[in-house]
Amino acid sequence: MVASPPLPRVALVTSAGTITITLEKTKAPATVANFLKYVDLKRFDGTSFYRALSFPAPTPLGLIQGGLRGRSDKVLPPVRHEPTSASGLTHDDGAISMARAAPGTANADFFIILGKLDALDAKEGDPGYAVFGHVTEGMDVVRAIQTAPVSPTAGEGAMKGQMLLKPVTLISARRVSAAAAAPAPTAAQSRR
Repeated sequence: MVASPPLPRVALVTSAGTITITLEKTKAPATVANFLKYVDLKRFDGTSFYRALSFPAPTPLGLIQGGLRGRSDKVLPPVRHEPTSASGLTHDDGAISMARAAPGTANADFFIILGKLDALDAKEGDPGYAVFGHVTEGMDVVRAIQTAPVSPTAGEGAMKGQMLLKPVTLISARRVSAAAAAPAPTAAQSRR
């Protein structure tokens, strides 16, 4: 039996800490390929997490959003929509999903979920948003960004009151090598 190659991982190094995500390339191949193009071209470098949405609840519930915010000098063509009804992925805690206007318009902005926001999943009559991976390290950083102060007046439409007063810089986004993703050998394994 041939082992399948490991799923790609990306480290988002921010001014608040590092968030590592594992990308579901077999379940959302077009969306993952799109995201990795931005990573490999270093187009996320120097951008930011600029939005934080919180719902009142006993546990953290909401999202943080980052990316290029329409910077025409860095945006690539949009990617086809891969709804959760096709991928089998859901907007659960740590899910990373594409921001978009209409389906098929997503390009360089994404959001990370805190809690479970299944209202963003596809359902009859609603294509939802495209989940393409999950945070595997750094949810403490995601929570810190989500609880940062927001401007009560900044933002337009549904995002009004959700824009961070001080956006969190996304310093770099880089693939994590398979060797770096593998657990370190134990002392007994090293002596073999």
